Amino acid sequence: MARRAKGRDVNGIVLLDKPVGITSNAALQIVKRLFQARKAGHTGSLDPLASGLLPICLGGATKLSSFLLEADKRYAVTIFLGVKTTTGDAEGAVVTSQSVQGYSDERILEVLAHFVGEIEQVPPMHSAIKHQGQPLYKLAHQGIEIERQPRTVHIYRLALLRNLGDRLEVDVSCSKGTYIRTLAEDIGAALGVGAHVQVLRRTAAGPFNAGQMVTLAELETAAAASLEAVDRYLLPMEEALTHWPDVCLSDDMAYYLRQGQPVFVPRAPTSGWVRLHSADHRFLGIGRVLDDGRVAPKRLLPARG
Repeated sequence: MARRAKGRDVNGIVLLDKPVGITSNAALQIVKRLFQARKAGHTGSLDPLASGLLPICLGGATKLSSFLLEADKRYAVTIFLGVKTTTGDAEGAVVTSQSVQGYSDERILEVLAHFVGEIEQVPPMHSAIKHQGQPLYKLAHQGIEIERQPRTVHIYRLALLRNLGDRLEVDVSCSKGTYIRTLAEDIGAALGVGAHVQVLRRTAAGPFNAGQMVTLAELETAAAASLEAVDRYLLPMEEALTHWPDVCLSDDMAYYLRQGQPVFVPRAPTSGWVRLHSADHRFLGIGRVLDDGRVAPKRLLPARG
């Protein structure tokens, strides 16, 4: 007999302000415990060194986590110039070090402009990309370096916030899969010095921003009061997909979609992804419009009993 998972059937998204010093998985486990949730997953890891927006999906929202993983991100970054490390951040051992006299804002802006748009990045060895089943960071810890193929990413915005001589504070908006540590190293190389990430904070992911975040301390205080209090920090799962159009289904349409059959919905969009709602405005899941105009189910939430 299969063991039933412990916890509540709680559904929604928590926008956690992950603190520095813990892994994303450790933060996830704390949130899962505070909500007494049966099922949970996060969308897009932040290194222990990094802080900021970590969307955590509970219950049925885990079905949507892959779409948040694909979302664009935004970061506030402090780049330390003159020091290159093994990991590209402040946790690594120093590889090279040189004094930096500082650069004019004009020179910094000239360099940053080269990295805006579609660029190629070579993933760092200290990353979760796998080589023959092994994460690269595990190989890096063994002193093994593997040749990596460049990947195409998109930098939408790279703004200089403050030029502090040996440190640059920048604001980065980028596509998924962008390695900020690699970006910092490449900016340093373009300036003729080594560089690494000193501070990294994620300020936006997809439709979510830093103003919506909740801290672990706030969640712990609420959970100590009641489950109702902590549940107030849950966002409806469909808010992860606010940029998608809504499609309202009749009871018959919803029935056939749950059988895995595409349906024709009058006045539905002619292409792309859609959010599916019942006639009484309940979120049912997501679908995609087929070439023939029918709406096909892609991720549906369990039917209510």
